This record gives sequence, structure tokens and C-alpha cells, in this order.
Amino acid sequence: MSHRFAGRRVAVVMGGLSAEREVSLNTGAGVLAALLERSWDAVAIDWAPGTSLALHGTYGEDGAVQGLCASLQIPCTGSGILASALAMDKVMSKRIFESNGLPTPRWRLLPHAASAGDAAALADWPLPYVVKPANEGSSVGVTIVDTPDQRDAALALARTFHGPVIVEEYIAGTEVFVGILNDRVLGSVEVRPATRFYDYEAKYKRTDTQYLIPPALPAPVIERTQDIALAAYRALGCTGHARPDLRISTAGAPFVLEVNTLPGLTKTSLLPKIARSIGMDYPTLCEHILETASTI
Repeated sequence: MSHRFAGRRVAVVMGGLSAEREVSLNTGAGVLAALLERSWDAVAIDWAPGTSLALHGTYGEDGAVQGLCASLQIPCTGSGILASALAMDKVMSKRIFESNGLPTPRWRLLPHAASAGDAAALADWPLPYVVKPANEGSSVGVTIVDTPDQRDAALALARTFHGPVIVEEYIAGTEVFVGILNDRVLGSVEVRPATRFYDYEAKYKRTDTQYLIPPALPAPVIERTQDIALAAYRALGCTGHARPDLRISTAGAPFVLEVNTLPGLTKTSLLPKIARSIGMDYPTLCEHILETASTI
């Protein structure tokens, strides 16, 4: 093995304590198999309740495990402590995108606790809008609100998760996801779900989602989308692999929603699909990601 981790054991940490535990286990199983196929000395660690290449969500993707690894001087894949925390926190991400002049849907923040002021806070908010928890991934707890009578249920769902709630302008148009590895755009994919948007069910349970690589958009729009994605990655201070998520309006204007610093790595996940489109197979992608591991 001609790499700087030759002869060293690699732990594929998976599972975790977040709402994305099942997704993380699937990612971890795929990564572990790929590394073993390439003769790495890899072992699986299921970070189960009560007791990082493959964690997702809270305590895995938000800087917590990254901080633990840094304290122990153990190299880990993905972004560092600060970038991981910023990217996982949608409120901080929004503020950083805006401070860097990056287009993002306009938004409003509501507290975690239900309030009599919820109705007044959203009285002037145009429909439809998106309600989501500020500190979750994989579209967990996300609802598109089309009518006023759907508001309370959407807020209640988002509040079953920790942290405040974000209400965001709904951008009608196209969902595009950009794959980045080591500060370089690998490509992008347009996702056409059979559901209203690319939600948890469409991502992990349905088989009728369509994936277009490259996106069915004009070349200048794709270029602009990928430029904004890379700028968002850099604005948050990300390193290694990541997957910014964007909406492209019907007028062709890209809006960055968030940056996933530890995106899904099952063989059918978006980043592996993008890598495969440029001739990079799944085990090779996993090895390239592992090569980006650091202790900071």
C-alpha cells in the first residue's frame, strides 16, 4: 500500500446516537467491505447508545467525535472540529453563507419550545415554506407547508428533535447535489424523487428516485451551481469529502441549502454515484477519502 497509513489499523466508526443511526450503519458496512477488499486492516466499531469514517448526524458529524479524535491525536476523515460543527448547525451555516454573499433561501428562526407567538411569527411568511430542525441531517423532520392548517403539525414534528426550528423559503425547481473531494468538485447529480422532495423515504427506502449525471440543466447553470457549492464548502472551512445540497430555481438561480460534511457512503449514495460518473469506483473513493484523514 503506497499511502501514509500503510500497516496501520483503520477503524470504521458507525451507528452513533443520532436519528441517522440506521443510515450510518449502512454507510459503515459499505466502507468496511470496500477497505477489506483493498486489503486494509480495517475493523468496525458500532458506537451504540450507552457505550470516523462512517458516522452521520449529532455526535458524529457535528464536531464531537472529531474533537475526541483530535484530543487523542487520532487522524479522522472529513472536516475538522469547527467546520463540522458549523455545517451541522443550519443556523450558523446560513449566517456564514450570507456573510460570504452566497445565495441561500431566506429564513426565520423559531425556538425549540412551542410558543403562542408561532402563528404571529409566520403570519407574513408566504406559502409554501419549509420547516425543519436546525441540527439534523438526512432530511429528518422536514416538512413542506402548503396551507396554514399544516403549520402546527410541521412545527411539532421539527420540535421532536433537539435545537431550534428553521422556517425557510421554498425554492420551486430542481434539486442538485455536488460532490467535493479534497477541495475539488468531482461533479454533480440532479435528483428527481417521486415524493415531493428528496426526503428520508426517497433517499433510503424508495426505488423510484431518478438520478441524472450531469444534471439536465444548461451548462452555465451547472457551472454556477458547482462554483457556489465549492464556495460554501470553503466558507465553512471544510476539508476532505463533502456534499453541498442546492435548489435551482425555475429561473436557473442556485441556492445553497447546506453542506454535508459526512455524506452517505453506501454504494448507492450520491457521492459514490458522482465519483463513478468520472471513472472512480467505490473502493477507490473510500481510499481517497481515507487519504485525506487528519488530526485537526
